[in-house]
Amino acid sequence: MQRTGKVPGKFHLSDFLSSLQLNPPLILLLGFAGLVLVGAVLLTLPWVTQEGKSIGFLNALFTSTSASCVTGLTVVNTANSFNLAGQIIILCLIQAGGLGIMTLATLVPMLMGKKIGLKSRQILKEQLNLDSLSGIIRLLKYVVRFTLLIEGLGAILLATRFIPRSGWLLGTWQAIFHAISAFCNAGFDILGDSIYPYRADPVINWTLMALVTIGGLGFLVTQEIWQKRNFKRLSIHSKLVIILSASLTLIGALGFLAMEYTNPATLLLESFPVKVQASFFQSVICRTAGFYSAPMMGLRDETCFLMMILMFIGGSPGSTAGGLKTTTFGVLLVTTYATIKGQHEPTLFNKHLGSKTIRRALSLIVVGIILVLLVSFVLTITETQKFLDLVFETISAYGTVGLSIGITPNLSAFGKIMILLTMYAGRVGPLTLGFAIANRNKHSKIRLPEANILVG
Repeated sequence: MQRTGKVPGKFHLSDFLSSLQLNPPLILLLGFAGLVLVGAVLLTLPWVTQEGKSIGFLNALFTSTSASCVTGLTVVNTANSFNLAGQIIILCLIQAGGLGIMTLATLVPMLMGKKIGLKSRQILKEQLNLDSLSGIIRLLKYVVRFTLLIEGLGAILLATRFIPRSGWLLGTWQAIFHAISAFCNAGFDILGDSIYPYRADPVINWTLMALVTIGGLGFLVTQEIWQKRNFKRLSIHSKLVIILSASLTLIGALGFLAMEYTNPATLLLESFPVKVQASFFQSVICRTAGFYSAPMMGLRDETCFLMMILMFIGGSPGSTAGGLKTTTFGVLLVTTYATIKGQHEPTLFNKHLGSKTIRRALSLIVVGIILVLLVSFVLTITETQKFLDLVFETISAYGTVGLSIGITPNLSAFGKIMILLTMYAGRVGPLTLGFAIANRNKHSKIRLPEANILVG
């Protein structure tokens, strides 16, 4: 018998590394965790702050998690607390979190002319939410080029407004930072009070809205739009993403305008064009970027409730946005409609939805609802803030939105940990689900009798 030198029941690094190779979702989970920890260590250093004092490990960990998970919730003001070095670290975390760990890890060897192995392709497949490995490297190249192009164009447009107000150096940095933050759906700002001082500037507002929207559509959708340039020729996935994204944005804008139009704490004193612009801005931002152009602490409860719905749905699969995802919400709507109509199977654009797609959508929404309810319930016990504010904060963290009623800095240490864990779960949620059902291909050959359960 050959001796392996391994003691049964003990941890062996080689076995753990081998198991990692068989689980791409787990690699991504650990990759994001590693990025968060590295960022937290760097942001803890005193030389990255304005005052030359450390903000503390918990605050640094919270900030790093928010940046890596492209959320935007902050316990310290980014503009007032961090100097240029700290802001650069945060921006690097945002870019890495927006593109994905594996995208950047694969880009370096690809630029050096090295071949990308099967395992790396499988991890990229999980990260980009693809069904197959076909054309994955071509898509990866498109993702990088498209990201740099859109962020560059956005920075140029923003620079035309920031440079005249802040000077060449600071204005250029502000334009670059906010272009990347918007495209990655992060919502971090270095202006001190987000976009509120520029709420009447159409160039800044509509540029940021365009960046957030494009980043939230998903790379597969933008690639298909560029290649086909005809709505009728698009795939069902792209059609559903575009229709739902446009509908949710319009509904959110009209709802925000109607409910805040006479609110003296938000829109009452603004001109009509600014009211309309702010309404569309906040509706788009709910798709998951944490900028604001209206005072968040002055919002009415009904407006907060509408925004919570939009934040929970979030952006689209394979994008820089978070949340439940528009297509998941769309599948549930179509399935519900088919059930009410008594149809044999739900259909969309003359094609039926598979049971696997429906089960996955149901699983995602159940996991999301349970997570939000559980965290909100715990926070009501440990925190002193209002219930609605805590639920708003929780959904914002889960959807990686970053909007807040202003309670984030006042959370207890336990509350901050709960929110940062929710941000992490919201960013890697689909991957976590994929890891949990990693053995989904091991079907049993035995089919058990059907259970008769009365529902409804």
